[in-house]
Amino acid sequence: MDAMSNQDAYVMLITSLPCPEALFLAKQPPLSRLKLDQRLLMLTEQDAAALKLVEDALNWRQLPMTMTEDEVIDRGRKAISGVENSTLQRIVRDRLEIRTCVAALRHRSRGEGPPSHDTQWGFGRWVGHITRNWTEPSFRLDGVFPWLREADRLLSQDDANAVERLLLEQSYKKLQRLAGGHIFDLEAVVIYVLKWSIVDRWGRYNAEEAARRFEDLTNAGLGTYATLSLDGET
Repeated sequence: MDAMSNQDAYVMLITSLPCPEALFLAKQPPLSRLKLDQRLLMLTEQDAAALKLVEDALNWRQLPMTMTEDEVIDRGRKAISGVENSTLQRIVRDRLEIRTCVAALRHRSRGEGPPSHDTQWGFGRWVGHITRNWTEPSFRLDGVFPWLREADRLLSQDDANAVERLLLEQSYKKLQRLAGGHIFDLEAVVIYVLKWSIVDRWGRYNAEEAARRFEDLTNAGLGTYATLSLDGET
């Protein structure tokens, strides 16, 4: 596929994708994963491989909060070393740095001290800085990660789901900022797929929380009212 036809293929691909709704207003992605995958068949073999590396490192379904830091870091490093595109490398780095900050908050909330230098517990530019500022509320990173104090508060309340939703929001915002510089290229496709994944994850949270509320009300003998309330709640 020559450069011109490759560019034309990306124009066709991007214009075939519906615009994602705002993250916290969407009940589900604007198209199914099956339909998205069908459109992604327009990617070249090389670009499809790059997308897979990034998705394997950052996919919310495959990266639950229970996954160990070692596993997350190893996937991230594999993606960064496997793609040559600097924007895609930055996307992976940004997401893993966010997760590193939250991992530090989680360790500290359990009463642990700073990790030793020979422990692989985090990724990115701020690992040493966080270790040196372990006792500071936001590791003195308010200017870089202004949401850290809120994450710390949520962790102190043992609200793991709210913490992950906060990560979804921050990751989505970073992708939104990067999207402005890319329209009809691989970067635009990867950003779209990652945003799709976040919207999908958020929609699953809505469904899971609605199901839990239904079960709680049913157990309390309020099943009829629960059924009536589900459709109106997100």
